[in-house]
Amino acid sequence: MVKIAFQQPAVGLKDATEEGDGAHSEILLPEGPEEEPPRPVQTRKSSLTGTCYLILGLIVVLLGLVFASMYLYRHYVISRSPRDGVFHCSVLYDDPINYPFVGRLELQEDVKIYIEDNYEQINVPVPLFGASNPVDIIHDFQKRLTAYHDIVLDKCYVIELNTSIVMLPRNFWELLVHMKKGSYLPQTYVIQEEMMVSEQVNDLKPLGSFIFNQCIGRETYRLKRRAPIRRINRRQAENCSHVRHFENTFVVETVICGNS
Repeated sequence: MVKIAFQQPAVGLKDATEEGDGAHSEILLPEGPEEEPPRPVQTRKSSLTGTCYLILGLIVVLLGLVFASMYLYRHYVISRSPRDGVFHCSVLYDDPINYPFVGRLELQEDVKIYIEDNYEQINVPVPLFGASNPVDIIHDFQKRLTAYHDIVLDKCYVIELNTSIVMLPRNFWELLVHMKKGSYLPQTYVIQEEMMVSEQVNDLKPLGSFIFNQCIGRETYRLKRRAPIRRINRRQAENCSHVRHFENTFVVETVICGNS
């Protein structure tokens, strides 16, 4: 039992004086169950959950930064840094038809890729071995035109851009980067395309500024492409010039006939 005591009220109250002489009255209440102390809150589970959410949030932020950096690098740094698009290429390939006893040939060229302006410029010097002519090539993807400047003949030839052979500037840039790192080796075979001179071009302005600057002051002709029935042997093509260049995962030999 729990004893609760009340102090007797002061003298002057009639009811209180009748109860006793200033004594204390007592009320007995049944004793209730003892209250247990509050248990400590278990925070281990909630702490682990919070840590997991924090780690997940950090991973999402880091992935966002990585993808943002890749986007900025591909679409800003590469486009704004033309020196990053300058390559010196050296490719080994086989030509068993024209040079069956020589073994592998080497093709060298300098490539400038301008991703922002959407064009490629290729310079092929005189080869160390073979009868390929030195040439300057421009692939203008805006005008969808290709221009060949045959340095030996000092003539320009213009034809529609063949996107089935010529890689896009950004894709070609990535291919050359992988080749430079040694993570990719090009194919060793040669694809031949045959073209015929059709007519002379007198007004170069519609060809775009890139081709205009390359061909100004030179005889310029339009070419028409024809599918070769069989591969032209060099001894059979006396009135043709051969240009070997690299603009994809394989070597391309462009044969321009009727250019005398």
